[in-house]
Amino acid sequence: MGGAGIRCDRTAGWGALLSHYDESGIGFDLRRAFAEQPGRFEALSQEAPHLFADLSKNLIDSRTEALLQAVARESGLEARRDAMFAGAHINTTEDRAVLHTLLRRPASAPPAGPQQAAFDEVHSTLDAMLAFAERVRGDATITDVVNIGIGGSDLGPQMVVLALAEFAAPGKRFHFVSNVDGHELAGILRGLAPEHTLFLVASKTFTTAETMANAQSARRWFEQSGGSDVARHFAALTSNVDAAKAFGIETTFGFRDWVGGRYSLWSAIGLPIALALGADGFRRLLAGAHAMDEHFRTAPLARNLPVRLGLLDVWYRNFHRFTTRSIAPYHSALKRLPAYLQQLEMESNGKQVDASGQLLTFGTAPVLWGEPGTNGQHAYFQMLHQGTDVTPLEFIAVREPSHDLPGHHPKLLANALAQAQALMVGQADAGGHRNFPGNRPSTFFVFERLTPEALGAFIAMYEHRVFTSGALWDINSFDQWGAELGKVLARDLEPRLASGDASRLDGSTAGLLQRLRSI
Repeated sequence: MGGAGIRCDRTAGWGALLSHYDESGIGFDLRRAFAEQPGRFEALSQEAPHLFADLSKNLIDSRTEALLQAVARESGLEARRDAMFAGAHINTTEDRAVLHTLLRRPASAPPAGPQQAAFDEVHSTLDAMLAFAERVRGDATITDVVNIGIGGSDLGPQMVVLALAEFAAPGKRFHFVSNVDGHELAGILRGLAPEHTLFLVASKTFTTAETMANAQSARRWFEQSGGSDVARHFAALTSNVDAAKAFGIETTFGFRDWVGGRYSLWSAIGLPIALALGADGFRRLLAGAHAMDEHFRTAPLARNLPVRLGLLDVWYRNFHRFTTRSIAPYHSALKRLPAYLQQLEMESNGKQVDASGQLLTFGTAPVLWGEPGTNGQHAYFQMLHQGTDVTPLEFIAVREPSHDLPGHHPKLLANALAQAQALMVGQADAGGHRNFPGNRPSTFFVFERLTPEALGAFIAMYEHRVFTSGALWDINSFDQWGAELGKVLARDLEPRLASGDASRLDGSTAGLLQRLRSI
């Protein structure tokens, strides 16, 4: 990451970790660890801004954490972190700074040095965006907001708007279109009236193929359904102002190339969030993230929650060889959180070469997946408890509900606690079919309430966690070249579907092309 430091497997501390794993990591038993260490919960849990995390049901002890922290220091994690906050071009393949943390830095705490101009621009855009959001929120004629984007221009805003629906403006409905599959857009348009709808076109370059196809169809529907003022009913979240104007859009909010898509919900891409939560709610989201930024930037490694989690990820991926991690939010409003975290981690750290382009000899990003808790219990928890593979699980619980239905929340929390307990303690059965091996690791996160501050802090914590593991692996966590090849090939194949030209295609693609043309 940025080429500074040493790749983890080349440090002297890596050998000590290997020896530790061979000596005590392979046969580590959580039940025995709790029996032998009465203070294990206190030692392996911690408060962080707006968040409590219990790491005690993981296959680690104080020795494991100390050795991992030693490797982190030797790898230059702290220097890499400081370089990111200072605006160094740590995205080396694109020669860019990585400054999403600047987006949530409050106006009262301006940075020193060369970031001042970027900081001023951030707050100018933020103020204008929030003023626009307040005007729309006060306009009773706008009842529906449709965000058209894909990837980071969809997953983050959609996840946050759903998660914080309790704080959303009354009288406004929010819709998200990302798939180029016309069924998605058509289904949403059926329930809309053009005079009551605001479309947001979210594309930094205003050229993203899926987004522009959906935007053009939305404008065509708008005009054919009697809409008469594109400039009033469309806004763009883009840096390509000229292209937006050519489309008919006059209201635009931009962001710089040092904002990666999966880190962009804090920028103008967050306009749907601001429309839902209002200026105060959006600033609270930013404040929670900034509090976690400061924790990551200043806390010692031993009490730095994103660092501890990122090091745990390295321990599981490279020593225990766990290939997946499951996310179980025990709150229905967080239903899109697993999908959001998939992109954040798998697009960031799903790399096979290090920062210098050398092929890695160890695994990087695990596969992330999950569903809201009790739904998952009745779907895939069978495999988590009794399957042949071990999958670390992350529970997310909220102590205080935002509804007043009696009896529901204690049942929900009891289920979360019971599943974490059952994964660890297991159950012996000589017959085998009811045998639960136990000793299956999990992490348990607790919010007091699901507020903008809490969610902002949690998302920032995950961003820095991904940074930590990527830094040890010495990979560039901020490019995504793997998303490009398929897009290039799609541009070649689309006209072939019309012409039937299969020349120079492989046999499978040529055969499928003809099959799809004949339907």
